Amino acid sequence: MTDVTNASRTMLFNIVKGEWDPELLRIFNIPRSLLPEVVWSSEKVGEVTTTLGLGGVAIAGIAGDQQAALFGQLCWNAGGAKNTYGTGCFLLQNIGTEFVRSKHRLITTLAASAGKRLEYAFEGSIFIGGAVVQWLRDNLRLISSSAEVETLAASVSDTGGVVFVPAFVGLGAPHWDAHAGGLLIGLRRATKPGHIARAALESIAFQVADVLEAVQSETTPLAALRVDGGAAVNNLLMQFQADVLGVPVVRPRVTETTALGAAYLAGLATGFWANPEELRVGRRGDVHFEPKMDAAERARRRSRWQRAVERAKGWSE
Repeated sequence: MTDVTNASRTMLFNIVKGEWDPELLRIFNIPRSLLPEVVWSSEKVGEVTTTLGLGGVAIAGIAGDQQAALFGQLCWNAGGAKNTYGTGCFLLQNIGTEFVRSKHRLITTLAASAGKRLEYAFEGSIFIGGAVVQWLRDNLRLISSSAEVETLAASVSDTGGVVFVPAFVGLGAPHWDAHAGGLLIGLRRATKPGHIARAALESIAFQVADVLEAVQSETTPLAALRVDGGAAVNNLLMQFQADVLGVPVVRPRVTETTALGAAYLAGLATGFWANPEELRVGRRGDVHFEPKMDAAERARRRSRWQRAVERAKGWSE
């Protein structure tokens, strides 16, 4: 047994009809009998059987990690968007109940729903997010732990003209360039470790902005970007993310929104919460980062980043 969101990522599931696709099964010579039953993400499908004191507990919330995070971030209506800052970054925006094929090389995926209906999201994946901080720690040894990067980056007021494109394994959405190479440009005699650290953090935000720009070209304007994941606790990064996007960034009190989303889906299916709005009303403690950068400076910084990305593309060809 699996749910629609996990089934949708197998390349065997028809996300328009909501069923295993007969043509794809025939192409790959996979018998239908080998595949699991597909259920809704919020539906009681069984009970735990164990001697550890959990016997009889309902299994009722099943979702892929990014779809669960989207639900945990309360992005239940078209236009709601979240970005997860892990080793890589994953930006999803709810696009509603109608399947749409992206014109800008984004993935159309099924979203988790409490309403037992097919809902969709655009997704853009970034290969190197928090991994750039690990690179500063392990390869350059500028910091001894990832948590130190914010202090190091805050030791300077800006990047000093340094731009860092961390295309260590190519570039993901919306570029999809497997031949891109990492680029560290704009170094000066006065460049310090703090400038490189700050440029590394900004590179994460710029990549998210690239994906969001592609998403926004196809969907409704974004009111705010909801954020989660390990790097979302970095206040300097979150403020710059708001600045470079020009929209507020909202960080929930509980940043483990994948687990939170699965719990929400299960709780709604079992009647622990009467309806989704009860969850929204009970949400407390979100932190808001308001954009402070003016439009002209934002455009200048984005332009410089985009020129660097163009240089990084096709580097190893």
